Amino acid sequence: MTEAVIELDQVSISWRERLAVRDISGAFVRGTLTAIVGPNGAGKSTLVKAIMGLVSPVRGRIRIAGGQGAHMACLPQIVEIDRSFPVTVYDLVAMGAWGRVGAWRAFDRLEHDRIEAALELVGMADFSRRIIGTLSGGQLQRALFARLMLHEADTLLLDEPFAAVDRATTDDLMALIHDWHDEGRTVIAVLHDLDLVRTHFPQTLVMAGQAVAWCETAQALTPENLHLARHICAGDYL
Repeated sequence: MTEAVIELDQVSISWRERLAVRDISGAFVRGTLTAIVGPNGAGKSTLVKAIMGLVSPVRGRIRIAGGQGAHMACLPQIVEIDRSFPVTVYDLVAMGAWGRVGAWRAFDRLEHDRIEAALELVGMADFSRRIIGTLSGGQLQRALFARLMLHEADTLLLDEPFAAVDRATTDDLMALIHDWHDEGRTVIAVLHDLDLVRTHFPQTLVMAGQAVAWCETAQALTPENLHLARHICAGDYL
């Protein structure tokens, strides 16, 4: 029996004084691997923010199994990270443990071991004392994935996880996503590379300010659905 971890019931969301998402309904099932795709301005990131409780729907309801934010963690867009803040890679990753340890308590040996293991897994162990402002885009994204690991969340939302990273980094991070999926976690990722989606993501939500398709990837990414999404975002069918 499938269990929905996130349910959307006729959800509409405003962002920067405009309606960014209209009347979207559906469910993300526990243990699934789902891509969210669509043209720029389709409301993909706005939907992720609403699921995380950062913005509230103007209509409809988002139901989270266990309550808002329960066992969920989010990888934000890399452009949302303040790279001028003088924090080390190690300390950035350690922030992922705050929900478990607290922001001001000292970390015990177990937590330090978790941080070091996460850095090793993403290939950033040798960069732990570097200030994040000195990192390349790919290096910073690896560090953010390590921080995500420290949350030990059951549901992971990734907002454009492969933006501004090279193919080798994409392949390494995609392997981590598959590991999480194999562990039974629910993974939802906002993506632009449709070839990557077709290769790695069994489920896809195509958005254009609304749900154009939400089903198995082969059925969702038809030329007709992609054409419709582009035209809706361009305002042709509004």
